[in-house]
Amino acid sequence: MALGIVLVVVGAIMKFAVSAKTSGFDIHKTGIILLLVGIGVFVVSVLLLALGGRSRTTTQTEIRQTPAGQQRTDQRDDWNTS
Repeated sequence: MALGIVLVVVGAIMKFAVSAKTSGFDIHKTGIILLLVGIGVFVVSVLLLALGGRSRTTTQTEIRQTPAGQQRTDQRDDWNTS
């Protein structure tokens, strides 16, 4: 997430605050590219944070008849996506 914010800040500075002229290298287009990449990285990181905390749990109960009576077995599987 911090990388996205840094890229947005650097891109905004290069696009709006720098007035240097260079030959063969357009500093304003590079600023726009950094802005767009920074926004993309920020959005992806927010989505991963929002969806990464989810977990899924599966519980299976099995009851068997044994000579001594009933035997119960519980199996729990935790599937963390983070």
